[in-house]
Amino acid sequence: MAHLVLASSSPRRRELLTQLGLAFDIFSPDIDESVRAHEHVADYVERLSLQKAEAVQAHFPDSVIIAADTSLGVDGVILGKPISKQHAFEMWQQISGRTHDVYSGVCVRTKDKIYSIVVRTQVEFQTLTVQDMEDYWATGEPVGKAGAYAIQGIAARYIPRIEGSYSNVVGLPLHETVELLKTVKVLN
Repeated sequence: MAHLVLASSSPRRRELLTQLGLAFDIFSPDIDESVRAHEHVADYVERLSLQKAEAVQAHFPDSVIIAADTSLGVDGVILGKPISKQHAFEMWQQISGRTHDVYSGVCVRTKDKIYSIVVRTQVEFQTLTVQDMEDYWATGEPVGKAGAYAIQGIAARYIPRIEGSYSNVVGLPLHETVELLKTVKVLN
């Protein structure tokens, strides 16, 4: 089997990829994750996954690289990770009582080929009270999470429904990742 490298330091992506029964190494690239002017969230996550894969391929030229990036989109605005409690509250006010999109860009790259896909999942969030936000922030879970929440954690209590891939919202759409790995013959 080909040597696999996950281009991410995300513990959630590591856990998800481990569910597939694959052996892999981890190498987290240092790339500029700034959003470009007027960049749609789908384009943003695809661009970052491609850049991550390219950066890691330079270190592991004979390996199969798996790279991903996940972000939320609301009204055409990309919601990244919160930089403060106030920022998290602002994000929650944007998604409270409505449905938002979670996009992941996934890239599987070898020295000869590049395959990528963007996966979208719609997530419905209940209306949050200020007390809900205070209580959730106090758990520490929102820190370092796109949109300031973790669907696989305490935030599940605020999400009555999703449409699409659950693992996409966590950070790596497994079905689509498997399909990409099949194209490079890592999986049958």
